[in-house]
Amino acid sequence: MERPFKVLGIQQIAIGGLDKGKLATFWCEMMGLKKVLDFQSERENVDEDVCRLGEGPYAVEVDLMQPIDPEKSPKVHEPKLNHIGLWIDDLPKAVEWLDSKGVRFTPGGIRKGASGFDVCFIHPKGNEAKPLCSEGVLVELVQAPKEVIEALG
Repeated sequence: MERPFKVLGIQQIAIGGLDKGKLATFWCEMMGLKKVLDFQSERENVDEDVCRLGEGPYAVEVDLMQPIDPEKSPKVHEPKLNHIGLWIDDLPKAVEWLDSKGVRFTPGGIRKGASGFDVCFIHPKGNEAKPLCSEGVLVELVQAPKEVIEALG
């Protein structure tokens, strides 16, 4: 099967909890990750610290997330390993091709993510109209910038 895009590598791992401060104590203070920015989105019910492991095009984000309101959806703290992000060399082609094959995406389409890259999400559960999914794991597809494509492509 000819695929019009490449998955280049892991862009991020997102971890959720009710208190991102406790997550930061472990991941930043104990493990040495560097916090690089804060992100909040009422629409996505997330208050997030974006941390980084490694440098340059080889860096991987570890996003430490807590819900703005634990009673509202999406519940970014359930499950604790919220999602993985994959670098994609051509996000629009990937979305078009995967959609044509019956892959289910979450609502919202391609949009700017917390770190400023274009992103979209593959739904963890299929449905009758779009039966293909990531089988229980939320997957974020992230448009790789030129330097990542050059380094990992």
